[in-house]
Amino acid sequence: MADEKTNSNPLAGVVGLIVLVGLAWFYFGGGLEQETDRTMAKIHDKVAADAVEQYNITVRSGSAMDRCVHAGIVAAAYLQAKNEAYYKRWKDTEDADCKAAGVPR
Repeated sequence: MADEKTNSNPLAGVVGLIVLVGLAWFYFGGGLEQETDRTMAKIHDKVAADAVEQYNITVRSGSAMDRCVHAGIVAAAYLQAKNEAYYKRWKDTEDADCKAAGVPR
């Protein structure tokens, strides 16, 4: 049997090396962590937006107690999202709604 030489394409090797280095940098250099943080922030923002929509439903058709409870849920969602300004705003809304419902604060 004759030895068969494999013809390797040097350009393919360079491209492969660049891809591997890029993936290693992304994984070990913090790119993956940053992407995870961005994704989690989007999820937290979506949860807060959904909580606001639910609160608005209770304003239209729920009781004063429902508004009190849902305002607290919205405040908690903004706390989880680390959005201090909206958290404070919703805590004030919660306090007002709970006062209107007769819940001592």
